[in-house]
Amino acid sequence: MVTGSREQEFGQPGAMGGPQGPRQRQQELPLRILVPTQFVGAIIGKEGLTIKNITKQTQSKVDIHRKENAGATEKAITIHSSKEGCSQACRMILEIMEKEANDTKIVEEVPLKILAHNSLVGRLIGKEGRNLKKIEQDTGTKITISALQDLTVYNQERTISVRGGVEECCKAEGEIMKKLREAHENDVASVNQQTNMMAGLNLSALGIFSSGMSVLPPASGLRGSLSTPANYSPLLGPSIMGGLYGVPSSGALSLQQAGGEQEVVYLFIPTPAVGALIGKKGQHIKELAHFAGASIKIAAPESPDEPERMVIITGPPEAQFKAQGRIYGKLKEENFFTAKEEVKLEAHIKVPSTAAGRVIGKGGKTVNELQNLTSAEVIVPRDQTPDENDDVFVKIIGHFFASQTAQRKIREIVQQVKQQERKHQQMPQTPSEQSN
Repeated sequence: MVTGSREQEFGQPGAMGGPQGPRQRQQELPLRILVPTQFVGAIIGKEGLTIKNITKQTQSKVDIHRKENAGATEKAITIHSSKEGCSQACRMILEIMEKEANDTKIVEEVPLKILAHNSLVGRLIGKEGRNLKKIEQDTGTKITISALQDLTVYNQERTISVRGGVEECCKAEGEIMKKLREAHENDVASVNQQTNMMAGLNLSALGIFSSGMSVLPPASGLRGSLSTPANYSPLLGPSIMGGLYGVPSSGALSLQQAGGEQEVVYLFIPTPAVGALIGKKGQHIKELAHFAGASIKIAAPESPDEPERMVIITGPPEAQFKAQGRIYGKLKEENFFTAKEEVKLEAHIKVPSTAAGRVIGKGGKTVNELQNLTSAEVIVPRDQTPDENDDVFVKIIGHFFASQTAQRKIREIVQQVKQQERKHQQMPQTPSEQSN
């Protein structure tokens, strides 16, 4: 038994994700469950014998987060193993709790409570709740999910409560985790596909997407080098897809390296999504702005039946990355796009009219290369009248990573143009130029 400052870890050497387990498999989604605090002692057993037996039989590593949320009536347990190992460990824990409940008569019912990141839950529920209804029918259980209002910027997990006998709950666990793993694997594949475009960035430090997606290796040990708040939900290494709790460690690379200059991005979202983005009494958009370090404003509609609304995001590159990432994630979580449908949004950025030609390139060469590289659609509308600052708009349409890469590349072109203009202005004038 290893007692950490934050939790107790019980691991079988060589088990997946254990102290000596293979690091390359850490993208697998662990099973996280909530158990009543009064049953934790029985799960651990005298001198840790019970939990050691569970880890040995199931070839798993089990983290019991005893020291988190002092005084809470429930404690989280994270199980790292194969899907079969997770299910077997879950069954053994449920059986221990049922026996304890029968012996002590403290509670009449001990539901299975599974924790899942909010970004995965929409796909578990399915369109009009069909997936969840089918699991209930197939397993003979009653399943409820905690409300969105319970989420905070530091805790993005929902609680999936399953009521039924041990056998029925175990069947439901298998079906629920199957759906969650499918959603998680789709997210991992999507991120892996795009990560090469964002080389050199510490995405884990930005912490904007679903927990447990550790595309980049941790800097040191299983926990990596992230500092985290007290109620951080430890998963497999640092997260990059949705856990809003990651903060950069000292010396971490980040988008801030591109410079702290304030940027303005105009992002267009479906009008029905505005309420979800704002949140109750504006709580969500306030938390998002605070988290990202950006100013986020929603422009008034130009007409009552406007299909899209403009979100104006002002902040340096890192803030843009965080804010836009969470907006994309929110639209997916709230089912404004289907499980198999990529979230593609239109973004507008302003560039000096003198740089617009460089973005297009000779015969459209640069903009075509940009589209091939990023998978985003990049449009520089011709015959635009520059605004009072001599700027014109560039439109970018694509999924999050495509849009981000295109934004960065266009900003690079603009910087190059500005540098060249400055150099030209600083060049000493020739005698003929001076005489003019």
